[in-house]
Amino acid sequence: MMKSLFSPLLLFITFFSIIISCTSKNEKAAPAMMPQAPSPMQEHIREHTRITDTTFTGEKIILEDVLSKPVTVYKPSGFNPTFGFDILIHFHGAAFVPIYAIDQLNKPIILAVVNQGSGSSAYGKPFLDTQTFDVLLEQILQNVVDESNTTNLKKVYLSSFSAGYGAVRELLKTHFDRIDGLVILDGMHTDYIPESTPLASGGELNNEKLQGFLRFAKQAVNGDKKMLVTHSEIFPGTYASTTETSEYLINELGLTRKAVLEWGPVGMQQVSQTAAGQFQVKGFVGNTAPDHIDHLHGMEAFLGFLWEE
Repeated sequence: MMKSLFSPLLLFITFFSIIISCTSKNEKAAPAMMPQAPSPMQEHIREHTRITDTTFTGEKIILEDVLSKPVTVYKPSGFNPTFGFDILIHFHGAAFVPIYAIDQLNKPIILAVVNQGSGSSAYGKPFLDTQTFDVLLEQILQNVVDESNTTNLKKVYLSSFSAGYGAVRELLKTHFDRIDGLVILDGMHTDYIPESTPLASGGELNNEKLQGFLRFAKQAVNGDKKMLVTHSEIFPGTYASTTETSEYLINELGLTRKAVLEWGPVGMQQVSQTAAGQFQVKGFVGNTAPDHIDHLHGMEAFLGFLWEE
């Protein structure tokens, strides 16, 4: 009991002593920033509604041999490729969430869900081989539609959540013209230069890793592509946040954020909006893990952007 009572007090005294010591010496150097990735704090104000893993009426097909881990392909009930269809490939997150989103959209869409593990490099590495994406598309088509209908494929869209952006970044280098639209859900990062030095401490963004996204965003502004980016307020600390990377795109495009205060999907609260042509950035409050997961579970609303007229 004594330990549990005095540990927080001791921690506070130690922290306060360090602050007093630094300020008394008039040191100009800022104290080291503590990473936040995301905040361990929990809040119970916002709803954080979650999609449940229910039974869906469409057909699931598992592709075992394209990537190192199985790819889940979903053909909605009533899917008819005769008059044209689209393919959406989603990177990272429980497959039942994008499956639910596709069922709710009720469009002629074939869905493929790719999960490769943790970290953006796990998603980028498989596509260093430029043929991998072509094989993936080929296998999706062969397992869902008759050969006579493969030419009815209209659009290829990509979506990603969190670390899944690593695959999108790599594919923008090699298959830019094959991709018609992007939805990036709270997951577009880059390094700081110097390493682990945030902007507030004099660092800069490693813009090289954002050039594919910027090029795509420019075409979306012109109406040739579609691109939606969402971000939370999570600050990782040692690498750039989704707020900072989206701000980079906005600045490079010569756009400005508009302050809004609106309810979003699954209880999210939107506080900023940027839109030009077929390019959008939506900013949401929250710096906790549930706030991050909201972007995945709200994807039904976000994916609808790809099929808006």
